[in-house]
Amino acid sequence: MADVLRSLNLLETLKESIEKNNISDIRDAMEDMLISRINIAIVGERKSEKATFINSLRGLSQDDEGSARSPSSAAPEELTVFPNPKHPDYRLFDLPPISSDPTFQAEDYIERFKAMRYNAIIITFTESPSVNSVAVWREVRSLQKETVYFVLLASVKDTEKTLEVKKAKSLEVLKAEGVPLPKVFLVQPSALEKLDFLMFLDVMRGDLPEIRAHALLLALPTFSKSLVTQKKDAFKALVWAAASLSGGVSAIPIPLVASMVDATVGVRILTKAQISLCLDDESLQQLARQRGLDPARLKALRTCALSVEVSKSEVKRRLAEAEKDTSTATTRLVELAMPRHARSVSRSFTAMLQALNTAIDDMGADAEKVVTMVTGEGQ
Repeated sequence: MADVLRSLNLLETLKESIEKNNISDIRDAMEDMLISRINIAIVGERKSEKATFINSLRGLSQDDEGSARSPSSAAPEELTVFPNPKHPDYRLFDLPPISSDPTFQAEDYIERFKAMRYNAIIITFTESPSVNSVAVWREVRSLQKETVYFVLLASVKDTEKTLEVKKAKSLEVLKAEGVPLPKVFLVQPSALEKLDFLMFLDVMRGDLPEIRAHALLLALPTFSKSLVTQKKDAFKALVWAAASLSGGVSAIPIPLVASMVDATVGVRILTKAQISLCLDDESLQQLARQRGLDPARLKALRTCALSVEVSKSEVKRRLAEAEKDTSTATTRLVELAMPRHARSVSRSFTAMLQALNTAIDDMGADAEKVVTMVTGEGQ
């Protein structure tokens, strides 16, 4: 848990808030983690590979409502926005291709499509980056924006050998254009768990402001066990904030307030976890369509009740059990980790922590089973 909190820079903030019994600061920290906007621009020719990439980033297939289509229905110079109905604060922007005209001005392109408003810009191609795309990269970097990347999208006809040749050629182009320490990430648009995407994601999350990196992680579809682990850790940090809120409310002598807050906050966190881990019915149906599987087989893998439906009654039941099961030894360990003035509320804190962390672990186990069936990872 300490690693989780350190990774999100919450521990000191929460400890100070608990010390001062400042419930509003704890609530604000939790809201920042639950609601944070992430806007990503995808630049490149509007071929099937780019459409598939945009869809995969949203957990969709081309047949799903609201998916990116190939050929695109957008006008050549038109920007298209692809929101995510399950994660309204996560939006992908399909920017028009960069012109090959020698008179092309990168500065004008950036100004026209307001490139600086995006949290990250991904320049895609299927062969090698153009000179003008490098000019756009250079112009964006000159404006002190680090989160701009080159991504080589694999096509259906590509083999491991052709991709190696394309990547080598792309790196040569970037070096010739004076790009220092050039990086090109290979991505399989229809199967993000393959090739370089997970490495690319780690790099991008490291470059983004922390709260944006957190928002991106939770909004992405869950297509690998490493993502399941990272999402579990992120939600456990949220649980710590919720448990701190629970402890703070428990210190206020108003009957039933603490239990109502615990259940309501718990439902909110676990509902977001269910959707983020792609365990809800709609996500599993979309995943089944995307990978050509029977949705009933994926749904049958869910053994945790909260993976199927997050209900207040189930959350209350888990909180009640945790309250009864919380041992003296566990409470004592939590007391030692908490500020001195907050130790009187450690029982409520411990119960909330135990109940929701166990729920996150149970849901995570279901998500790992789905990943195994879909990708074969770990088999």
